[in-house]
Amino acid sequence: MEWIEGLNRIVWGVPTLLLIAGVGVVLTICTRFAQFRFLRRAFKYFLCSNHNIESKDGYSPFRALCTALAATVGTGNLAGIAGAIAIGGPGAVFWIWVGGLLGMITKCAEATLAVHYRVRDAHGNYLGGPMYVITRGLPDKYRILAVIYALFGVIAAFGVGNATQINTLIGGINSAVSYCGYVPTTDGNILIGIFCGILVAVLLFGGAKRIGAAAESLVPFASVIYIILGFGVLILRFDAIPAALSAIFQGAFTPGAATGGMIGSAFITMRIGASRGVFTNEAGMGTAGIAHAGAAVSHPVQQGLMGIIEVFIDTLVICTVTAMVILCSGVPIHYGNDVGIILTSQAFASVYGSWVTVLLSAILCCFAFATILGWGLYGIRCAQFLFGKKIGSVYVIAQAATVVLGAVLETKTIWLLAETVNGLMAIPNLIAIICLLPVVKELITDYEKKKE
Repeated sequence: MEWIEGLNRIVWGVPTLLLIAGVGVVLTICTRFAQFRFLRRAFKYFLCSNHNIESKDGYSPFRALCTALAATVGTGNLAGIAGAIAIGGPGAVFWIWVGGLLGMITKCAEATLAVHYRVRDAHGNYLGGPMYVITRGLPDKYRILAVIYALFGVIAAFGVGNATQINTLIGGINSAVSYCGYVPTTDGNILIGIFCGILVAVLLFGGAKRIGAAAESLVPFASVIYIILGFGVLILRFDAIPAALSAIFQGAFTPGAATGGMIGSAFITMRIGASRGVFTNEAGMGTAGIAHAGAAVSHPVQQGLMGIIEVFIDTLVICTVTAMVILCSGVPIHYGNDVGIILTSQAFASVYGSWVTVLLSAILCCFAFATILGWGLYGIRCAQFLFGKKIGSVYVIAQAATVVLGAVLETKTIWLLAETVNGLMAIPNLIAIICLLPVVKELITDYEKKKE
């Protein structure tokens, strides 16, 4: 256990975070701050695009966005942000925002390259992602990076995208039934795991379109309900908003002033905020490109706009709602301890009452199940890249079995190992983005000329 924790600290340490942030800065400068110049256009495209399109050219850009969001919006947005505040102080939120602004252009580049270098399989379905970007966009000597990425993707899908998520889902259901007076049992957990495993298998066997359809139903519904609940807290605690914002900006550079001296290092605040921000929106991981590659678009940058929206919704909206609810609620924060979802639940309950924990549990279950589906797609695509099309059915059965096991196993060690592998995925992906920076610039320039 200790060696896994040590490896995790190395992988998610300063060099990796600097690499992720550095790529974001370079992309921002080279594209002339495209994430800001394109933001209005991205929202217009997001709101006005045909959400129901499904043809031989792929599924709708909105469905691709929901599939990508399914894998990113989840426990990190509720528990991860609470942990960031508890460990790094309110100032960690500032660095989460900074990471989100840089992540918008990184995710735009990932989605753009994924569409540009995608291929069709024997059934006419689009396949894409960092594996194909590397093999089709870079010389043959870089192919090993594609293999490494796909291998890490297969492993991470079983951990971050499956076992830990079903464990969270079970915890949410148990919390809800406990509030209603029932006592959770191991047998009950197994039954829930079996039911979810069967449902996961059915949806994964249906391919990207069926996964996308499920994500299109789960993610917007759960996100809207959560945002409404959060804004309700902010309206009722409106007078606390200025103090919360002050604590965020002051704590980013002088954390001791915002935490009563409990956290005195600005570096710790920055590191925690940056790492949690990257973990929630996955900008730099390249995984979202697998989902975005299937979108029916006439130009790769069109789906890149959806990448901008993805990070905006995940980090600048949902993560911000969680942070502001915690800081405005008035609940005591025990700095130095990663309290996770407990702090978030206490913050909402302090305003609405304990009944809201049931609704939060339901939202968390939706997010967790959607994440299983999103990462299930990522895992299948990575496995098929390594072993061929036929491995898909075997992989789906293995994913379903992992759901059942995750319902009854302690997943702390699995979480750490999978999180570590998840971080390692960023390295080959970021190398590819850096090498293909001229292609990204060329595609963005071409898109702007055609729009003009």
